[in-house]
Amino acid sequence: MALSTYSELKDSVANWADRADLAPNIPDFIALAEARLNRELRLRAMESKEYTYTIGGQSNYALPGDYIQMREFRLNTTPTRSLQYITPEIYESWNFVGSGMPKWYTVIANEVRLGRIPDGRYQMEMLFYKKFPKLSDTNPTNWVLENAPDILLYGSLLELEPFIQNDARIQVWASGYQNAVDKLQLQDEKDRHSGSALMVRR
Repeated sequence: MALSTYSELKDSVANWADRADLAPNIPDFIALAEARLNRELRLRAMESKEYTYTIGGQSNYALPGDYIQMREFRLNTTPTRSLQYITPEIYESWNFVGSGMPKWYTVIANEVRLGRIPDGRYQMEMLFYKKFPKLSDTNPTNWVLENAPDILLYGSLLELEPFIQNDARIQVWASGYQNAVDKLQLQDEKDRHSGSALMVRR
């Protein structure tokens, strides 16, 4: 059976579990598997740097709705300047007074907060990990289903077994899921560092 669309994934989950009666519940298992992989995977395919801020006069800015985790936050000056991350506890204890060129940032709730209020207008660029778009009848495929359908299949089956109280099969799907995740993450790391030798900046 093909495994390239949301509909085909739902059919495969039912077939592998041998439970056609679970068709109404299978979208829930897939959604839970998607939530799990968004927590665990960090791939180049999840990176986005399309989100920019033109800042000035305030220290807090809303994060994108699909944000998961920061990779880099920088000022688009000449040369560009990467801001240093500090924990929310340190941010609060420093009690920034006055304004200037931001040097630090933290993430609190759904906002990014800058260390020192910008003393002028700056363009800032965020490189961050974002969630994969959720599968649905109106969004029948995404990067994961196209490139790693085994992760979604095993992940969905892993969520299904506790629902039907079939604990004996949980470890089978957990092992298949983790193996697929580990291999995909390893391949992504190899691809990221392939090519010429790494350079040390002096």
